[in-house]
Amino acid sequence: MTPPDTPTVFVIDDDVGVRVSIQGLLKSARLRCASFGTAEEFLRNKPADGPSCLVLDVSLPGVNGLDLQRNLADAGVRIPIVFITGHGDIPMSVKAMKSGAVEFLTKPFQDQDLLDAIHQALERDRVTRQQQSKLAEVRKRYEALTAREREVMGLVVSGKLNKQIASDLGTSEITVKIHRGHVMRKMQADSLADLVRMAAKLELSSGKK
Repeated sequence: MTPPDTPTVFVIDDDVGVRVSIQGLLKSARLRCASFGTAEEFLRNKPADGPSCLVLDVSLPGVNGLDLQRNLADAGVRIPIVFITGHGDIPMSVKAMKSGAVEFLTKPFQDQDLLDAIHQALERDRVTRQQQSKLAEVRKRYEALTAREREVMGLVVSGKLNKQIASDLGTSEITVKIHRGHVMRKMQADSLADLVRMAAKLELSSGKK
């Protein structure tokens, strides 16, 4: 059984020879690979559980590489992309890179250049997944707070003192201290600075509660 954190490289190229060549290269580098002849075939595939990246030909039948990049971004799919092309130009490569591509390689390219780009893309996705996992955990803790505890947390991270919070909420300072203690414990915050960082991740300052 494959471990869930095993990286997967998705290859989309309508040239069978190119797909076979890249698959062989990835196998020699001990990387799991799934290849497709069109963007539509890839979109019907189940997303990877672990870190992944996309080696994507620009010129494809149907949905081309740049359109797929845009469609994935619009759908909130942030898989890192390494573009490959047999006839790329500077405006095309600039557009791809500005839209977040890791690399834009022109065929024929060196195997090592492709491997380097793939490893960079996989590391980027690994870091992104770790950040998303941490954010999900912080959000889970925040959702466990009561409505009043969320109010207190918002006022605490805005820099207000306990007595000011008590005045704003129409309660006693002792009650605020109790709520504040609950917030620190439930959020697993070691300090006020730690709590402020969590609030920033949750974008509480933007009023998103």
